[in-house]
Amino acid sequence: TGEIVSDKGLIFTNHHCGFGHIQALATPENDILKNGFVARTQAEELPAKGLFVQILQRTDDVTKQVNKALDKYYKKHASEFASLENNIKEKMRRTCVDSICLAIENEYARKYPELICEVDAYYTGNAYYVNVYKQYDDIRLVLAPPQSLGKFGGETDNWMWPRQTCDFSVFRIYADKNNQPAQYSTENRPLKAERYARVSLDGFNKGDYCMTIGYPGRTNRYLSSYGIVERMENTNESRINVRGVKQDIWKKWMNSDPKIRLQYASKYASSSNYWKNSIGMNKALRELNVVDQKRQKEQEVNEWAGMNKKRKEKFGTLTTELEKAYAGRKADNHALCFMNESFLGGPDLMRIALYFSSMQSAGSDESRMSWKNRLRQQYKDWNQQVDRETMTALIDNYAKQVEPKYLPCFYQIIEKEYHNDTRAYVDAMFKQTILTDTNVVNITPSQEQISNDMALQCLKSVTQMMGKVSEGIRKYNADVTEKERQLCKAILEMEMDQPHYSDANSTMRLSYGFVNDYTSAAGHQNYFTTMPSMLEKIAQSDKNDEYKVEPEVKALFEKGDFGPYKDKESGEMQLCFLTNNDITGGNSGSPMFNGKGELIGLAFDGNWDAMSSDISFTQDLTRCIGVDIRYVLYIIDRWGGAERLIREIGIQ
Repeated sequence: TGEIVSDKGLIFTNHHCGFGHIQALATPENDILKNGFVARTQAEELPAKGLFVQILQRTDDVTKQVNKALDKYYKKHASEFASLENNIKEKMRRTCVDSICLAIENEYARKYPELICEVDAYYTGNAYYVNVYKQYDDIRLVLAPPQSLGKFGGETDNWMWPRQTCDFSVFRIYADKNNQPAQYSTENRPLKAERYARVSLDGFNKGDYCMTIGYPGRTNRYLSSYGIVERMENTNESRINVRGVKQDIWKKWMNSDPKIRLQYASKYASSSNYWKNSIGMNKALRELNVVDQKRQKEQEVNEWAGMNKKRKEKFGTLTTELEKAYAGRKADNHALCFMNESFLGGPDLMRIALYFSSMQSAGSDESRMSWKNRLRQQYKDWNQQVDRETMTALIDNYAKQVEPKYLPCFYQIIEKEYHNDTRAYVDAMFKQTILTDTNVVNITPSQEQISNDMALQCLKSVTQMMGKVSEGIRKYNADVTEKERQLCKAILEMEMDQPHYSDANSTMRLSYGFVNDYTSAAGHQNYFTTMPSMLEKIAQSDKNDEYKVEPEVKALFEKGDFGPYKDKESGEMQLCFLTNNDITGGNSGSPMFNGKGELIGLAFDGNWDAMSSDISFTQDLTRCIGVDIRYVLYIIDRWGGAERLIREIGIQ
């Protein structure tokens, strides 16, 4: 998420949101990721290739339209449904809903041909809305702080409080001469924004109103107890285990070579973010007894359903059927999660093989070019030595996590032809495959080359096993989807006198709350941090590299000349702060507004004590961590010397 903060299309978002695009613009000779970047003039603003901005134009409720079309479909196929099993009905429903939503999207596209129109499901598929966006494709980097500030504390502080991270970056939207979206051109000019966020230097106090607006990716607040257990034991555990192995190898190589550090910086940050999230989530879910709370809610649904004949027919067997469906796919799902993390999400060579295969089988020139570009980007940040070690470790690790029946057939080759020497197998693969040659993006290999290519054959054996395992899971998926939707519907009906918001689904949401501290097992936590706490951590940098900053940054902080950016009441330079707003992944960069609708901060993280909040929001513990907008402006002004931006934002 990001916000426009001037009438010239200037955008604030988090540093970690802009991270990949800043990295893509960095080179070993001009490492703007490490050193930071300031465009002194608009002419110096750098095109961020592939980055686009979508701005929401309208949202319409189309639930009645979807349900009317569904009812028509059900009546037409009533005789067929009578002879079908329940899970087959659900598969047919899903296909039908997709077609209905596509028809609505096409209807809106004809009405608004210049806009992006998307129908999204809400309340686990019990409601539908169409969201209409205007998309701008010419986006340019304006300013980025040095990585030492934008990612201060690194993985040590990630998801933790207190924080001092100055997590922001600045971009700008460009448009054509008519102020309309356009592809990059030197003729384009900054967007003339009709509306933008006013920035406040007034600060805030405990108890002050705060609201966030953003695009939270995914929450599962209506998920059953069985679904939560599955997530903990499969999705989270596979992520914790496999990424832990992979990241240890990456980190070792990144510490040994600046070039490798730059190549793997974005990949490591992306991987480690939800690795640590999964660790924290499992810990919090257990400590807060969330599964038991969900079981209690499900018992309440059972008792409520049993009080009425119609409800009993509709919802009476929900929990029993959910338990059966989840149990049926348990072993296969466990293996599939580990397979995805270990192979398709693991070694770069497997990702390269996947992109190359997709490029070769693409059905259109546009699709082929898309895969080609993704393949080129994958090559850009690839080190073969690192990847050999990573692949070797992940192949060995996967075999320890699953039953032998889930091993792809290439494990037999390792056993028979390489005498169980995985590294020898991987070395042979890297020597033999055509994919180590970056020019492969421009060739069409023969069938013989594909058949003999060890990397492509390895990928084939993995996808074949994934297909087999997925087939075993598929017969239970429809039951899980249907029963989870029915459970949500039952809760909404049972508690119809109470307000219920829909789970996050990457569409715009507003959350309101208050600036607030909290008390956890670690003790009382104040609601803001100040510069002395930053300098205390910098003093520990000889023991922890993630607290290192450039000498000139340290000197700037020690000088203590914070001007109009220090808090008027405390006289301190305040850095980060807490509210009890409800956010999750996708909210990063969200504006934090005061009661006047003025920007006071940028949301960038949640707190470790409440990592279960995607499943169960706990108002006493769950906190949104934001960077104080005054800290952002101080860095723009005093570190960046970007007075033109300060004036543009309207700061006197």
